[in-house]
Amino acid sequence: MMIETELPKKVADAKSLADLYVLLRSYPLLGDFLAYQYAIDINYSDVTGFSESEFVMPGPGARSGIRKCFSTFGSFNESDIIRIVTEQQEIEFQKRGIDFSYIGGRPLQQIDIQNIFCEIDKYARVQFPDISGKHNRTRIKHRFHANPTPIDYLYPPKWKLNRGTR
Repeated sequence: MMIETELPKKVADAKSLADLYVLLRSYPLLGDFLAYQYAIDINYSDVTGFSESEFVMPGPGARSGIRKCFSTFGSFNESDIIRIVTEQQEIEFQKRGIDFSYIGGRPLQQIDIQNIFCEIDKYARVQFPDISGKHNRTRIKHRFHANPTPIDYLYPPKWKLNRGTR
């Protein structure tokens, strides 16, 4: 279906990350979060060049993690919370005396903050099982097992953080 409807051309013609998300979300079996993850993955390629902070679609883990961090949202939704945290990161690090070490000097993007809230949810399920999140999940799918093998990190080439790409 994606080939028949010329999805690759439509992806290349997308005008924003949100447009790319809406395009992917229009296909069967691609829910909100999976369509967002695919949009982010495509955006890591050279096919598109959108800011990772122009649009976010929080996944279930991030939604739950946000609920564990904030007792009320006021008039904001989870996407707003992620945007605000992204925009305020430097101010909040300074207030708390945190010398945050960015990868290649690159500030955290909305996708990074979304992932952080997801990890908070997983951590809190183990350390604070009495604090419920959005879906009252308590089980962790996979336990962490350290792998001593060194990781040779590879970042999206457009970030220019890999050896030989500066």
